[in-house]
Amino acid sequence: MIKRIGIGLVTVIAGLGVGAAGAWGVLHSAPQYLTGRPAKPRPVATEFVPPVEVLAPLVLADGRLTGYAKFEIQLEVVQGTTEEVGAKLPLLMNAVNLRTYRTPLASGPDGLVPGLDGFRRVVMDAATEVYGKDVVRSVAVTQAAPA
Repeated sequence: MIKRIGIGLVTVIAGLGVGAAGAWGVLHSAPQYLTGRPAKPRPVATEFVPPVEVLAPLVLADGRLTGYAKFEIQLEVVQGTTEEVGAKLPLLMNAVNLRTYRTPLASGPDGLVPGLDGFRRVVMDAATEVYGKDVVRSVAVTQAAPA
């Protein structure tokens, strides 16, 4: 009798252990199937493209031009794609110029302070257009000065 109870308890404990290990494995290897959330992206090695200067108009929300600003930017790209991204930088500068005059980048009381968040968003949209999605990870504005 004791032997049957002991075998039953060992079987139940072993089943709980196997079930818990299976749930842990599914949760860590494929969480999108269990939780409905997408899997966490794997960290990718990145590098920065050498700095590039961009001259952009500072436009108020009502469309008035208040001046120009010179930005120095660096693009964070997947490691090994720096040469490809650098070869298409003139296309990126053209796409940025086509967007900046339509985007209100001027801030401050006199409209001469450039808005960095808006400019970063403009560059990311232009980079997506020129290079495709997920090539440029982020944009670092390293310097902004009136021109």
